[in-house]
Amino acid sequence: MGTNTVIQAKLVLLGDLGAGKTSIVVRFARGLYYECQESTIGAAFFSQVLSLGDAAAVKLDIWDTAGQERYHSLAPMYYRGAAAAIVVFDVTSTDSYMRAKRWVDELQRQGNPHLVMALVGNKVDLEERRQVGAQEAMDYAEANGLFFTETSAKTAQNVSELFYELGKCFVSASVLWISLLRSHGNPVYALPAERLMKLKPNRPAGMILHDRQRSGVGGRWRFCCSG
Repeated sequence: MGTNTVIQAKLVLLGDLGAGKTSIVVRFARGLYYECQESTIGAAFFSQVLSLGDAAAVKLDIWDTAGQERYHSLAPMYYRGAAAAIVVFDVTSTDSYMRAKRWVDELQRQGNPHLVMALVGNKVDLEERRQVGAQEAMDYAEANGLFFTETSAKTAQNVSELFYELGKCFVSASVLWISLLRSHGNPVYALPAERLMKLKPNRPAGMILHDRQRSGVGGRWRFCCSG
């Protein structure tokens, strides 16, 4: 896989109201932070391209879902078919953490079986108000095969690193898929994405490979990208 390869991946953010989902993605996609971030209604869409050196580029199609309970029934529309889900909780709220666990349970039951999940404890800039211990969340993430980190959308701590680590995971998954196609004698880069889907329907879910020439297009970490 070279620099002409673009991996398009669908990513969804889930979590309780006020956990900081929108602040995280706005910080990542626009480099901005607002003290009074308006609540998301339904869902908001962001797109960002990550350059991962000689490995590939990853185009993230990011769906930021609303945290209000009345929008819960809409969530499956966004996480079904996603390559990854970021489940966000507020480290200053035990209730927010318990809600994040319920999201993980739902994704494990109803999400695609190869979904990469990240558990993210946000607002670590409010350390004096912390209610959820980092080790507790890390142990839970490790027991459930989740990628874990803590972030601060306000200070930008670990925000970019979060998305870049997921991008690397998509590249790794795509390399394995391409190797499998090649082992069956399929000329990967000579084919458009539609035919790639037909050749290997059980490709990494939520991800599409593009040939760019053709299409024109510090904290605590635990990472599990198996599946």
